[in-house]
Amino acid sequence: MSSVEAGSAGEAATASVKAGDFRLEVVVLPVSDVERAKEFYRGLGWRLDADVARGDDFRLVQFTPPGSGCSIQFGTNIASDAPGSARSLYLAVLDIEAAREELLARGVEVGEVFHEGAPGARFHDAGRVLGPAPDRGTYRSFATFSDPDGNGWLLQEITTRLPGR
Repeated sequence: MSSVEAGSAGEAATASVKAGDFRLEVVVLPVSDVERAKEFYRGLGWRLDADVARGDDFRLVQFTPPGSGCSIQFGTNIASDAPGSARSLYLAVLDIEAAREELLARGVEVGEVFHEGAPGARFHDAGRVLGPAPDRGTYRSFATFSDPDGNGWLLQEITTRLPGR
């Protein structure tokens, strides 16, 4: 397998990127009001990485959640989907109840913590059981919130990663 070295030749340490490594970097969100979305994500405490405009016809805003290797982008002439159509955007958290409390303190409407009583209930209201998973098993507790356009976020408690993750 070949690899590509990242960085300049003068750096003491270089990062190796293997051909075939695929890292999700950015998710594009369709929004109707760029300023409103910018204030919402800033209010979450996410890092503003970019706000670039090219005239009135193009604007790109990028935010990164704390601790994340993946960012979101939205703007003018960025997304082709209807505003609010992004669903089930996962945010992995170490403590679902603490993460929910932090979002509530920031003024975000967050649903109650739940676990699945039926397979796939995280994606639908039916089959959800209020409260964290009884054994607090990793990957099994959730909470939801939406941005002002209705793009849907899913908090998932992950305390121990599966092998290879």
